[in-house]
Amino acid sequence: MDLDPRACYRAIVTRDARFDGRLFVGVRTTGIYCRPICPARTPKREHVMFFPKAAAVQEAGFRPCLRCRPEAAPDFAAWRGTSNTVARALSLIEMGGLDEADVETLSARRVLLAKQLLRETTLPMSDVALASGFGSIRRFNETFQRLFQRPSGTLRRSGRSSSSARGAVSLQLGYKPPFDWASMLAFLRARAIAGVEVVTGDTYWRTIEVGGAHGIVAVTHGHKHAQRVRVHCPQLSALPVIIARLRRLFDLSADPQTIGAHLSEDPVLAPLLAARPGLRVPGAWDGFELAARAVLGQQISVPAAITLAGRLRSQYGDPGGPVADHVDGLTMVFPTAGRLASVSPADLPVPRARAIALVALAKTVAANPQLFRVGRTLEEVVADLRALKGIGEWTAHYIAMRELREPDAFPPGDVGLLRALTDSDGRRPAAAEVLARAERWRPWRAYAAQHLWMADATRAS
Repeated sequence: MDLDPRACYRAIVTRDARFDGRLFVGVRTTGIYCRPICPARTPKREHVMFFPKAAAVQEAGFRPCLRCRPEAAPDFAAWRGTSNTVARALSLIEMGGLDEADVETLSARRVLLAKQLLRETTLPMSDVALASGFGSIRRFNETFQRLFQRPSGTLRRSGRSSSSARGAVSLQLGYKPPFDWASMLAFLRARAIAGVEVVTGDTYWRTIEVGGAHGIVAVTHGHKHAQRVRVHCPQLSALPVIIARLRRLFDLSADPQTIGAHLSEDPVLAPLLAARPGLRVPGAWDGFELAARAVLGQQISVPAAITLAGRLRSQYGDPGGPVADHVDGLTMVFPTAGRLASVSPADLPVPRARAIALVALAKTVAANPQLFRVGRTLEEVVADLRALKGIGEWTAHYIAMRELREPDAFPPGDVGLLRALTDSDGRRPAAAEVLARAERWRPWRAYAAQHLWMADATRAS
């Protein structure tokens, strides 16, 4: 965005929520930086500086405000410009890409999660340090003191902590409104694998496995533009990875206003976006699980694919463990790549062609756990996936869209897209025509596809 000082100052005077996440304000007199919606008294014009992102203002020497919590601002940087390069960079950071960065940069990132845990949970201080990635509470306290100029304990005493069930951590994950939660839940409900996932009321539950530890997560639509998350996991150090995966699963970094404004220029898409503002592209919890689902679902209906996935889970899934007892129906963790890599295709309870492709996929992922890593171009991702036995163009784009969060992934030959783009005379376009038309939708073709799929499903129902 254009950081015109007069416009920026007007935004913070009026506390304009449209600028939240796009604009950060550094206050010279206090050394603190805020969001434009901060409830604190507005500083004088000559005392403030404006920055397009939190990283820039923190690098300038400002520390986060304890009232408006700028580290929790919606994540807009991924959607600026004409490509998704920044999106891939942010995904790398979320999944630990900064773990090889300098100690100061890494500590600053981790302490922001610690700050959230202090305010929103009743975890002991030692658990907060562990869950946010610090090797010792001493290092955590030193970093916190340097960044916030106060002991970590003072924030807990001055903040409001919500009580958490034993063994659970409750957090809020912010997003840019609007958010079509009903469509997200409907998508997940229709594809839920029995024993692994369940949607009850307004909440999505699933079993998880991170670093050998089993647990469950629950996500509910919250207030004030945040999703409420509850995590049951005995391994607190896995919390940063769990949060990153949930943000990708629910597409919490999207900027629906920017995406909608661009896609609405197409007269076919405009009414679809108006009907479902805030529609997200659902992600995935685990790359191998999603790829296995995609392989099983080729050329069959969604219910049929879920039936096959359920058979796979029953025969080769791991018990969910004691944590899964929190929710009825959550009993198993989806089979890992390592588990299926050692299985003969003939023993899998799925059609033979899919069994062969599935075992080949499992062996590849087991040998190369970084197969679904982010940081490559869409073309590189699709080429690597298509090199795997049983994965074609459609499946490669589908995996790139949902697991690797590629906002421009787009399978032009998808029958649902072709049906949705059928004109009033009943003429269905060819895949080449759809691909040509989709050029105007870049770099958000994945969101166009999601709207078209929803329109096709609505017509069929």
